[in-house]
Amino acid sequence: MTTDTDAYDLLTRRTTEVITDEELRELAADPEGKRAYVGYEPSGVLHLGHMLTANKLLDLQEAGMEVVVLLADVHAYLNGKGTFEEIRETGAQMREQFLAYGLDEDQTEFVYGSEFQTDEEYVLDLHELELSATLNRAQRAMAEIQGDETAKVSHVVYPLMQALDIEYLDLDLAIGGLDQRKVHVLHREEIEGLGYESRPCLHTPILADLGTGVGKMSSSSGVTISMEDSADAVEQKVNNAYCPPTRDPEPTDDGEDRENPVLELFQYHVFPRFDTVEVGRPEEYGGDLSYESYDSLAADLESGELHPADAKQTLADYLDELIRPGRQKIRDGE
Repeated sequence: MTTDTDAYDLLTRRTTEVITDEELRELAADPEGKRAYVGYEPSGVLHLGHMLTANKLLDLQEAGMEVVVLLADVHAYLNGKGTFEEIRETGAQMREQFLAYGLDEDQTEFVYGSEFQTDEEYVLDLHELELSATLNRAQRAMAEIQGDETAKVSHVVYPLMQALDIEYLDLDLAIGGLDQRKVHVLHREEIEGLGYESRPCLHTPILADLGTGVGKMSSSSGVTISMEDSADAVEQKVNNAYCPPTRDPEPTDDGEDRENPVLELFQYHVFPRFDTVEVGRPEEYGGDLSYESYDSLAADLESGELHPADAKQTLADYLDELIRPGRQKIRDGE
């Protein structure tokens, strides 16, 4: 049986921020049947960014919670991602990929935003938020998500809808990457003015760019790994990844913070899904290694016991095992 402490650890492990800790502890005291959600624009094939928050959803399901995946078709339309027909077709494909990745179908509800976001009550509440939230605040929230300056009215409506979705999906907890923080804070500060209760929020890390370790890993602006990548493509991308022999790389010449993306992928993708990580090496190079924790692997990389090339090959093998079922789903759908 899961204890309060066990449930709290499951809810919060490998997260960057909890809002608020007191509310999370109250939720962890009785997580069974509680509802948590994350929203995704149906805009393409699942990639490492989707999978990182999906790993957290797996933790929540292990704690006994029900998971709601919002296939945000209206949001995708507002963000210029295609026609509704195209977006919903992509959403249906993403649903199958999430299940292939490991989400429990019996504990997961998939909802299209258009199922409730055009209802009269929702639209009137949205107008109430439009009256209370400032234009600048909505723009800042969207810019954090989009990574660019907002320029259209649809872009400022987008985060207001996200803030409102948390109420209309009857949730107990909201999940998102750290880039969702401003939206979640907007929800917590504005939703009570509509007569609703705010919800606690969990934020997962933002992975660094695979090639440089600087900035955000993004399928639109750089290299990422997705479920449509072949085993060879995964291996090539990982082999080209930035991986200094340290968990704390030196900043760039311009003073930008730099991370080790290979270690991040071990920490947030591999170790959450595998109890033990095996590194195969010839005896002449020290023989095989076995790790039961991320910290021990990172320490060996830093000490020189684990060579970056061996770390990369191992990472490629484990990532391929994770995405293989989803890759097959994509091929079966062609």
